[in-house]
Amino acid sequence: MVLIFSITMSTIMCSKSSSYNGGNNPTPTPTGSTVTVTISGMAFSPASVTVKTGTTILWKNNDAMTHTATSDDGSTFNTGNILAGYTGSATASKTGTFPYHCAIHSSMTGTVIVTP
Repeated sequence: MVLIFSITMSTIMCSKSSSYNGGNNPTPTPTGSTVTVTISGMAFSPASVTVKTGTTILWKNNDAMTHTATSDDGSTFNTGNILAGYTGSATASKTGTFPYHCAIHSSMTGTVIVTP
């Protein structure tokens, strides 16, 4: 099995730049290109993003409930729970088309397309 994405979580607050990775250690700020997908109204927006290898995709949860961004195969990437006001991320390291969904709300779907 090849790891295609690396996962981090970071907090989104105007006055703080700290991050949260599910433990007690800060996660470094992603380097390189970044694309943001907003989670709002029980939907990913935009629903499909096309990025180059090495790009970090941030899922910013603007809903009042917890969501995930989980690849449909369950192993390519999984942000884990993204609490309201938090952001989960994955960095693309392999080309391909990766459909995903919220593991909590299966009607929420999206696609990440990674190009060289």
